[in-house]
Amino acid sequence: MRPISGDDVDRAVASCVAALRPAVDRDWEGTGAGRLEWSCRRTAEHIAGALMAYAGQLAGRAQKAYAPFGITLDEGTGNAGLLHVVETTGVLLATTVRATPPGVRAFHPSPFGTADREGFAAMGITEALLHTHDLAEGLGLDYEPPEDLVESVLAWLFPQVQPGPAPWPTLLWASGRGDLPGRAPVTEWRWHNNQVIPAERLTLTGIRPAVARDLRLGGDGGLDWLGGGPYEGTRDAAGFLVKAYEAGVHRPEFGVFALVREEDGRAVGGIGFHGAPDEEGRVEIGYDLVEGARGRGYATEAVIALTEWALARADVDVVLATVEHDNAASQRVVARAGFTRATVEEERTARDDHGVDTGLRLYIRRA
Repeated sequence: MRPISGDDVDRAVASCVAALRPAVDRDWEGTGAGRLEWSCRRTAEHIAGALMAYAGQLAGRAQKAYAPFGITLDEGTGNAGLLHVVETTGVLLATTVRATPPGVRAFHPSPFGTADREGFAAMGITEALLHTHDLAEGLGLDYEPPEDLVESVLAWLFPQVQPGPAPWPTLLWASGRGDLPGRAPVTEWRWHNNQVIPAERLTLTGIRPAVARDLRLGGDGGLDWLGGGPYEGTRDAAGFLVKAYEAGVHRPEFGVFALVREEDGRAVGGIGFHGAPDEEGRVEIGYDLVEGARGRGYATEAVIALTEWALARADVDVVLATVEHDNAASQRVVARAGFTRATVEEERTARDDHGVDTGLRLYIRRA
């Protein structure tokens, strides 16, 4: 996996400035930016303001709202000066991303209330790429950003979007800026930062498709794993997540989470859903721990946190867990988390109607 980094922010901003510099002598204030209602001047100011805001959120560890500041250009600043401001704010965001430790999160509303350093980097990159497209369209310039940057932001910020035949047309379509054969036009959109669910000693950290792809291929997903890597169940779950993403059916909130220990930031296991809730409001969870983390109550803590989060939703009425008959430790985990053993009839229905393996015990917790 090639993680999103400050270097990627630098590259995105450099591509923006290189594309726009030939037109600095044009009238940006009187020219519309593509399909936007803004002028080219206003759009370029927005790029700089977004980069600065993301740097400020991350550097200041803002938790409840945007930090109350913005950019005001000096009177008489021309287009060349404005591009210099874009370059400068890009450096500020890139530097902040590099200096921020893993796991630090700050406020951003879309859609779960916070973002990590990779999320802020990806958002800054997306702002630069898409709005440079808008400017270039308004000014009659050619622009196509580095393909690997576009592919990265799709896998980090657009987990709900099925990959298309090429990254750049897919991102333009996903942001309402273009058409994609076989797909309906997009009229409303937003990106998705990964979700985190707090537990007592753990943070359940949502795994993005980019991270899942690396885990599936035997990597560490950019996480510091106790024991050097995840247990096989987490890798299997990551593989299913990637398949769902590639098929365009991935629901980020019902994905896979890494269990990150608060005391040292090390990942000790994985937990997640087998899919989105069905028409009966049923959802199934699964989990595992690396060997060195077992016997300390982490699994119970994680199962409680994820189950209570799910049951608080309007679309979930029942959470299921299946456990091997001889796995007494896992049976104790779900029992401590408030699950009860299914009745004979419930297990029969689960086998006949939902394909539950006959070699597994079914446990249920209801809202």
